[in-house]
Amino acid sequence: MGKETNPRRVAENEAMAKLRMLRTSPQKLNLVAAMIRGKKVDKALTDLAFSKKRIAMDVKKCLQSAVANAENNHNLDVDELVVAEAFVGKNLIMKRGRPRARGRYGRILKPFSEITIKVRQTQEQA
Repeated sequence: MGKETNPRRVAENEAMAKLRMLRTSPQKLNLVAAMIRGKKVDKALTDLAFSKKRIAMDVKKCLQSAVANAENNHNLDVDELVVAEAFVGKNLIMKRGRPRARGRYGRILKPFSEITIKVRQTQEQA
């Protein structure tokens, strides 16, 4: 008698990956996430590889992780995967400061964010 397995958090034809503590603001990360939403995985990976955004390489890593989860853990076909969802959340904000003129203090906020990518297997229309 072992422990019962946890129910899946995604559908049978889906897989997901989550990347936490990304050192960028959620607003900037959401621009990169919007770039890949709804696209086929190979097209999304190409777009991320040639993007000029600094955080695009980390998002590419997360997408590759979602694809690997789909292939190895859920036996999904990699060629039929589509980025179903890519959503961004806030994480912690480091508060730093800098002394300013006349005894004042300039606040510097260093935000962190997280991204969740879900890939879904779709059937090709032949």
